[in-house]
Amino acid sequence: QVQLVESGGGLVQAGGSLRLSCAASGRIFSIKAMGWYRQAPGKQRELVASISSGGSTIYASSVKGRFDISRANAKNTVYLQMNSLKPEDTAVYYCWLQSDYWGQGTQVTVSS
Repeated sequence: QVQLVESGGGLVQAGGSLRLSCAASGRIFSIKAMGWYRQAPGKQRELVASISSGGSTIYASSVKGRFDISRANAKNTVYLQMNSLKPEDTAVYYCWLQSDYWGQGTQVTVSS
């Protein structure tokens, strides 16, 4: 069975930075697309950023220019560097692996 383990969440002040990590393990036989989604209370889960097996990236408009997604394919690991954080970035962040495997989530709280 595939498992995704996230780390790096926490409490940070507005304008600060945080780096999330997600390591995938289990029955993975090829390099897959990975990404990060987030969900705030009372809101739908939304895509934050994704990265393909070839390194192509997609960002939500709200985070473009502030966040950076990267990966280490040999480790099936994906990272999300979050800079210039805003209170509206507060959410539970979930790691995603093609096709539709999910981590348990890590809380990110940005205070003003």
